[in-house]
Amino acid sequence: MLLPLLLIPILYFVMIRPQQKRQKQWQSMLASIKAGDRVTTAGGIRGVILSIKDDAIVIRVAPDNIKLEVAKNAIASVTTQESSGS
Repeated sequence: MLLPLLLIPILYFVMIRPQQKRQKQWQSMLASIKAGDRVTTAGGIRGVILSIKDDAIVIRVAPDNIKLEVAKNAIASVTTQESSGS
């Protein structure tokens, strides 16, 4: 009878809490993006942000400088211009 009561806190600390922490980090990353940052989309496309709209961003993709408009939710990672120079 005590076993199910012990599983709930263990499940919270092992599964739910880390996912909530990752979600908060991802949301703060999206809130701090700006033009000039290098981004990688969830689909693996890498580019430089040209402009930011409400729910989308326009990125420039090498080598032909193609402009793509992608949803903000599709951004997987951001590399700021300052950290890419070192």
